[in-house]
Amino acid sequence: MIELQHVFKSYGRNSRNILADISLRIGAGELVFISGPSGAGKSTLLKLIAGLEHASRGSVQVNGQRIDKLPARALPYLRRAVGIILQDTHLLFDRSVLQNVILPLIIAGQSPQSAAARARAALGKVGLLDKENFNPIELSGGEQQRLAIARAIVNRPAILIADEPTANLDKDSARLIMSVFRDFNQVGVTTLIATHDEALMAENATRILRVEPGRFFDLRAGEPA
Repeated sequence: MIELQHVFKSYGRNSRNILADISLRIGAGELVFISGPSGAGKSTLLKLIAGLEHASRGSVQVNGQRIDKLPARALPYLRRAVGIILQDTHLLFDRSVLQNVILPLIIAGQSPQSAAARARAALGKVGLLDKENFNPIELSGGEQQRLAIARAIVNRPAILIADEPTANLDKDSARLIMSVFRDFNQVGVTTLIATHDEALMAENATRILRVEPGRFFDLRAGEPA
């Protein structure tokens, strides 16, 4: 499903490597947490897998395709199979909550009626159905994060990638969102979650990828870092 081989990433010829010689394989249907200190490369690793960044060296393969070899015109089609939740939610403030979630479905060719039904189902999963007509700017930071999650899951992706998805949420909202991720994972969606939340990992992790400057660990739950 996802395979990185000897991946390096830097942002300039003379800059240090954010990621250095990373090799890993994530099988279809796995639930994997990515941990590590700020600036260690967690977000960069997720962006490489999502095709939002390109490796400086090495290969990144997702769904049987080498991302680093795909032409730019092919990347949008690959990303339709990947639900992405970044720390910057990139919500559209000229559209309603419902319209933000509908948009990916319309782009994918869904009818307006089907798109609306699926968007409302996604909003219901994250507890925002009663705010479908709000503008996203009227939502709290935590609600905006939940809206971004609804938008990411509405296409029923094969891979779900989340960068600190519970960072702005209270405990009850965090549990709700984690239950959504588990529901998707239990029906076969490969799920990657970057987080600082040790309690979240302790409750849910079976596998943890720990990224530190200059080091990388592939751990099973309960193993020391």
